Amino acid sequence: MSRIGIKDIAAKANVSTATVSYVLNGTRNVKQNTKERVLRVIEEMNYKPNDIAKSLKSQRTNTIGVIAEDVTVFNVPEIIDGINDFADRHDLHILLTNLRLDKRIGRKFDQVDSYRKYMANAVSDLLGKQVEGIIYVGVHPRDLTGLVDTSGKPIVYTYCYTQQDISIQYDDEQAAFEAMSYLISKGHRRIAIISGMMDSVPSRMRFNGFYKAVTQFELPFDPQLIKMGDWEAKSGYELTKELLALPEPPTAVLAMNDVMAVGVLRAASEAGVPIPQRLSVIGFDNREFSDYLTPRITTFDLPLHEMGYRAMDSLMRSIRGEEVEQKQSPACRLVERDSVAPPQQS
Repeated sequence: MSRIGIKDIAAKANVSTATVSYVLNGTRNVKQNTKERVLRVIEEMNYKPNDIAKSLKSQRTNTIGVIAEDVTVFNVPEIIDGINDFADRHDLHILLTNLRLDKRIGRKFDQVDSYRKYMANAVSDLLGKQVEGIIYVGVHPRDLTGLVDTSGKPIVYTYCYTQQDISIQYDDEQAAFEAMSYLISKGHRRIAIISGMMDSVPSRMRFNGFYKAVTQFELPFDPQLIKMGDWEAKSGYELTKELLALPEPPTAVLAMNDVMAVGVLRAASEAGVPIPQRLSVIGFDNREFSDYLTPRITTFDLPLHEMGYRAMDSLMRSIRGEEVEQKQSPACRLVERDSVAPPQQS
């Protein structure tokens, strides 16, 4: 069966091919009765415009490439959903590439040469498919300056950043400050922190928020209350045992992620320290399991959907040549549950 074309529509509607084109593209005013006649013929003949030919003519494909470092890591699906949300509302197409870095390299992000080729291949593949721009979704916030060459196509980074491109990254420091402020508002003054690895940007920013609160609220600064974890539950467990063994243990712990908070709960349970009656706990990330633990963990929800949505909005504005703020930091949100209470009076 031969494909229906504009010439066939024009012949049946008894108009010029230019008039059919004007009706399809809305580029010029066409008399209402002529427009209705053309639209009726289009419907009768079940005409489908050739999107590829149309895009070649207009130099627009309305297609955006998305490179995800690993779609199985907790933060990525919700970011991609935000990207898709924007795309659906603005009739854009998404081409998604999954680098599978969590499976390929784990947390060895310093071994750049081991994954540089995956990035380059993904970019090359997407550019070959005529994407108008690229969104790069990281699995761990870090500086990727110089690692991705898009041959001049606009790119936006989220959950990671570079020194010269647009990046959308939630505000770690402010969230940690708000966590401390919340504990202080409940009456806590002896607050411990279990950080992630200190070569990590989120760890440093969250520690900055912790220290800012200690200074601003004039809390006693005790180095024994600062513990360096590694994001895993075992480190939360071991470090909490050390904290509870202090001559004057903390009344609250800020764990820099929900996984380490699980270790805090386990250590407290083994030591016979009830949460939150004798030890309050705040996590970070609002992982799904945090709502199913006993007690349910008070934590901070990351604005992942908003980050994806903003990334698409910023990219499209960049494609149109508009000025876009280079660094954007949407706020995290406190999720109050059952793991925080005022400290017991001794």
